[in-house]
Amino acid sequence: MSLYIQKLIAQGEHQQQDFKQRIDDSKKIAKTLVAFANCSGGRILIGIKDNGRISGVDPEEEYHMIQGASDLYCKPEVEFRSKVFKIENKTVLEITVLKSTERPHYAKLEDDTWKAYIRKADHNYMVNGVQLKLWEFEKKDHGEELTITEKEEMVFKYLQENQYITFMRFCKIMRQKPWKAEDTLAKLIRWDILRMDRTDNGWQFTLN
Repeated sequence: MSLYIQKLIAQGEHQQQDFKQRIDDSKKIAKTLVAFANCSGGRILIGIKDNGRISGVDPEEEYHMIQGASDLYCKPEVEFRSKVFKIENKTVLEITVLKSTERPHYAKLEDDTWKAYIRKADHNYMVNGVQLKLWEFEKKDHGEELTITEKEEMVFKYLQENQYITFMRFCKIMRQKPWKAEDTLAKLIRWDILRMDRTDNGWQFTLN
């Protein structure tokens, strides 16, 4: 069993793995739970420092914090599995979250608002309105038609000359209000015409 944990630690933190020395705040860990559930799932190794060193934890106490995060600060609740490992005379708790069929999941923030998150690389990011529209479309029929107008053609021309387009630039070219632009972008992404990526500079859209 210790070899299993050592192999996971060697991978470092990534899209589907996060290290926590311990859980000090159920509200903060809720963001990670919903981010995993909203994407492809993932695991949290509790009792591991950010540098990969094993610190160990009280598994019952940490499990209680995770359960509290799911019950009180995730909407809908995030289902997870737990497993305890002994390594170097220390205890590590593995929390596994599967990809949810109920997404989007929201986390309750410090100001009592509810926001959805996704996981990119080793970070959790608050989703934008386009992603929320995409999740709405997942629950609808796929028979919807997409009409390409002169304005969309202008966007494509812009992307042929530039690496990406920002949301505000898209709104300007399309002459659409933000809520309408979110709907248009979601349709273009759903039809595999555009791709949405999260970067350090925010959300960007590129030709697929």
